[in-house]
Amino acid sequence: MDLGLDGKTALVSGASKGIGRAVAQALAAEGARVALVARDADALAAAVEAIGEAGGEALAVPGDVSQLAEVERVVAETRRRLGDVSVLVANAGGPPAGTPTAIGEAAWDAAVDLTLMSAVRLGRAVLPAMQAARWGRIVNITSLSVREPILNLTLSNALRAGVTAWAKTLSQEVAADGVTVNNVGPGYTATERLEELFTDAAAKRALIERIPARRFAEPAEIAAAVAFLASQQAGYITGQTLVVDGGMVKGLM
Repeated sequence: MDLGLDGKTALVSGASKGIGRAVAQALAAEGARVALVARDADALAAAVEAIGEAGGEALAVPGDVSQLAEVERVVAETRRRLGDVSVLVANAGGPPAGTPTAIGEAAWDAAVDLTLMSAVRLGRAVLPAMQAARWGRIVNITSLSVREPILNLTLSNALRAGVTAWAKTLSQEVAADGVTVNNVGPGYTATERLEELFTDAAAKRALIERIPARRFAEPAEIAAAVAFLASQQAGYITGQTLVVDGGMVKGLM
């Protein structure tokens, strides 16, 4: 299926590894010009090189999306070098684990900027051009925790739910402008983040037993869902959260 992304400019944050890198690869494979944003310049360069070797067009834009000035800079640089952003994928590394009573004020402040405000600021920066063009796609990477909070991931639970509510609200405002705003909520995915959270092999096996698919997701599987929501064909889907979790969440909604 041709997703209608050929020649469009996409910006993917958190794109140096894991799900973000897989998303950048998927969009480039569909013909989009992709700006990859992350703090690790070396990892970004490697990701861009891999996309180029596969025949795609990509640009490394090192930057820290937890900072307002950096968000404005990376969007401006993307616009200058690749054109106005038509597809935004707002992705950021997960904040530290911890129970509600163990997390201090500084950790909350940092997590708000990283997990919630990065999505808000990126969206705010790219929206005017999308509205002017009467076409745009915003996809936020959240988590299955927006459906079922995960024990010990207090910051992620709270702030990804905030992203979800913000996206739903924004989607109502910009739908008539041809801009869609959706979220993809990955389940447990084979990334470095998973390795950080689950260092014990027995704990991993126990977790897999709780997943109906009996395995972790591959980053490319999450990326495929993102690419569809970014597509021309998904133009009537907005304000939604697509949980890609191998059937783990038991709720009906």
